Amino acid sequence: MFKALGDPVRLRLLSLVASHAGGEACVCDISDSFDLSQPTISHHLKVLRESGLLDCERRGTWVYYWVVPSALQQLSTVLLPEGEPTTPSAAGAEVTA
Repeated sequence: MFKALGDPVRLRLLSLVASHAGGEACVCDISDSFDLSQPTISHHLKVLRESGLLDCERRGTWVYYWVVPSALQQLSTVLLPEGEPTTPSAAGAEVTA
């Protein structure tokens, strides 16, 4: 999963899908956010899907993607081990101490 997220385009794609209204997005919804071709975006989405971070469903001519909650939980378990204290940062987000 971390290897898939090592590419800035894929990290941004995951963020866009996760924050999209309804929790899912199709390529048509997010392709305007990038200076990349639609096939290139589809390739990056495929890598995220194969890593288990996204799942998808075809509806007509479009494929809709959403974040797999268990994958995010798995990442947070690795990044924030249980029992490790967190402290608020200046921006208001929690960071590990």
